[in-house]
Parts: sequence; C-alpha cells; structure tokens
Amino acid sequence: MQNILNKIKKIIPKELFKAGQPIYHYLLTLTGAIIYRFPSKKLYVIGITGTKGKSTTVEIMNSILETAGYKTSLSNTIRFKIDEASKPNKYKMSMPGRFFMQKFLADSIKEGCTHAVVEITSEGSKQFRHKFIDLDAFIFTNLSPEHIESHGSYEKYRQAKLNIAKNLNNKSKKNTIMVVNGDDIESELFLEEQADKKISYSLSDAKPISLNNGIEMRFDKTTFYSKLEGEFNAYNILAAATLADALGISHETIKKGVENLSEVKGRVQKIDLGQDFQVVVDYAHTPDSLEKLYQAFPNNKKVCVLGNTGGGRDTWKRPVMAQVAEKYCDEIILTNEDPYDEDPQKIIDEMKKVIKNKPVYDIMDRRAAIKTAIKTAKKLGGDSVVLISGKGTDPYIMEENNKKTPWSDFEVAKEELQKLLIKK
Repeated sequence: MQNILNKIKKIIPKELFKAGQPIYHYLLTLTGAIIYRFPSKKLYVIGITGTKGKSTTVEIMNSILETAGYKTSLSNTIRFKIDEASKPNKYKMSMPGRFFMQKFLADSIKEGCTHAVVEITSEGSKQFRHKFIDLDAFIFTNLSPEHIESHGSYEKYRQAKLNIAKNLNNKSKKNTIMVVNGDDIESELFLEEQADKKISYSLSDAKPISLNNGIEMRFDKTTFYSKLEGEFNAYNILAAATLADALGISHETIKKGVENLSEVKGRVQKIDLGQDFQVVVDYAHTPDSLEKLYQAFPNNKKVCVLGNTGGGRDTWKRPVMAQVAEKYCDEIILTNEDPYDEDPQKIIDEMKKVIKNKPVYDIMDRRAAIKTAIKTAKKLGGDSVVLISGKGTDPYIMEENNKKTPWSDFEVAKEELQKLLIKK
C-alpha cells in the first residue's frame, strides 16, 4: 500500500495530497474498527501519552496489573505483548497504521486478555490512529517541545495530545479515570477534559526519595524500591501507582508490581559483564530527556555518545542537545543516528560547532563510536559511565532512499564490551 501511496503522491499536486491526508487516515482507522468490530469496547483500555516516559509507564502499569492477577496486553515503542507472547516493535513507530491497533486489540480479546495498556503518540493522534479506541483510563506523563516540524507548532503538538484525552469521553465506558502529572505546566489543560474521576500526582507525594543506585520512594504509607534509575522514573512509577490505586489494587500489590520490573529495554538499560565501569543505553532524544539522563549519574565521569535525527526532523534540537552534552559530559563522541536523506556529517557539524569547552570527537561509524567510548571509560576508571543515547531499542539506522540498516545499540555495546574484556 505504501508503494501505491508514493506513486499517487507523485501524480497529485502537493497541496491537494496534503489536504486529502486527514480524510484518508480517518477512513482507514474507521474501516479497521469496523472490520475488527470495535474491540476496545470489550476491554479495559488504558491509554498513556506524553513527551517522555510513555513506554516505561506502560511497562510499569502492565507489571502491576499482571501482579494483581490480570491477563494483559501492551503496545508501546519497545514491544507488543498479548498475554505471555511478546515481540519487539520493529516498525519505528509506537502506533503502526494499516488497521494494526484495532487488530492488536481484537487479538487481545481472542487470547482472553481483560486489560490493554497502550502508548498513544501525537503522530498517532495526528493520523487519527487513536480514534475508535475507547479509553477507560488515561495517563498524561508530561509535555515538552517535540515533533514541531511535523505538527507545525508547539500548540498543535499539544492539541494532538489533548485530542487523545478526549477518548475518555465515550458512551461505551463508565467510571473513566484521568491521571495527570500535576507538576507539568500543561496539567490544567488536561484536567479540563472530560472524565468521571480526575487525579493529579506530584513528586512531592513520594518524598522522601532516594535516587542512589535505583529509586526508593513513598506511595502513601508504602515504601517502594525500584531498580530503575533517575527522578524521571520516579514520576513514571507514581503515574502507574496512582492509576492502580484508583483501580482498587492494594498498595502491597502495587509495590510488588513495581519491584518486579527490574529493567525496561532501551531505557537506562545497563550492560554489566563484570567491568569496573558502567555502560548504559537510553532512548533520550530530546534536550529535556537527555539532561535528565545525565542528571541520573551525578557522581560519575560521563563518556557520552549521541547524535541527532535527520530528514528535517526537529533540527532546532541539534545545538541545544550539544549544549546539554557539553554541560554534563566529560568526553563527547558525536556519531551517526538516523540521517534519513540528510548528510550525516552535516547533522554532526551543527552540533559540534557549539561545543567549545569539552573534548569532542566525531566518529561517524556508530559501532566505532561506541567502541571508543567504552575504551575511554575503561581508562577513566571505576567511577565512569558510558551513556549511549538516541536510539534505545530502535531496530534500524534509517538512511537515504528508505534504506534500513539493522541495528541494536544494546547488542553492539555488549559485543564491544565483551571484546575489551577478552583482551584484558
């Protein structure tokens, strides 16, 4: 179908094609819902959106529900899971089109699932992929600038997120619940949307918090310990715990569900092969998420591997993320990420030119960049950490003419670390 669309795009005038896209996407979504008989009406569906933390919050929420004895399905940037069957998401998008979401929900019902936890993105909202997914509950994690070129403005990006919350206002579901990060500047706008029950959470609810080698935090009178790292994950835990509490799940079960989740793939994911320094893979691809990743390792010498996406995507981020790296990193290695149809060297040069006061190297081969970072961390000693950001679990490097080169930051870093340890 994509080949047909590409041919049509060449024939139809650009403005006419652009004007017809919303109608096309809406009809496609409606057709999928009809074919699969509106499956969301037969499931308890939890939708999660925000700029950051969506996938992790999906995983935490799923772990709590499973611990409570529910049979679940989940859909996020990392994977698709129905009951015990799980497969990695290789679509390079959190909400695939072509009827995917409706079929996913229908398959969840066939396998006896009662609850579905779904990551819903602004791009999915823009293309109406969230439509006809009637929500029982909704979590808003946070909002910061992203996908600005795609949406046209921050305001339009924000509206795409708000449109997702409107899926709570449906006639097929009763006792709908909205959970909102009360510390976010946009929280009041989300709380204005319709829901039978609205709850906001704040990091102050979890104090005292310890972020030393994991997270120790309070939820009401219960103390949780999580192996996840960083203040941002404390927020993600709070979001899931707040909804679970509203669903009547006991605090002891919530605690077990949180503690059962030892890692989230591609999200501050550590590689430990017995080395005396840390190696971490993370999806951070916005200035805010990159800064929060670096802040999660305040007492470490940081060797940072990062790049930026091409294809005209959020070009404003490039110098800003470079400045964040300069502020926090001891050594900076700029490398290829997803250049699409742009010159990858041009992307790196736009970042490199703003870094003035820290050692910075551009190594275009991403494997070579990771290898160099690991060798550098070894030389720096036991308090050093390699932070590889930007791709997380992304399965490909996206290049010119839609070329997809299979890739895994985690596997490549693991391989290079193994080679180094063998030589030792």
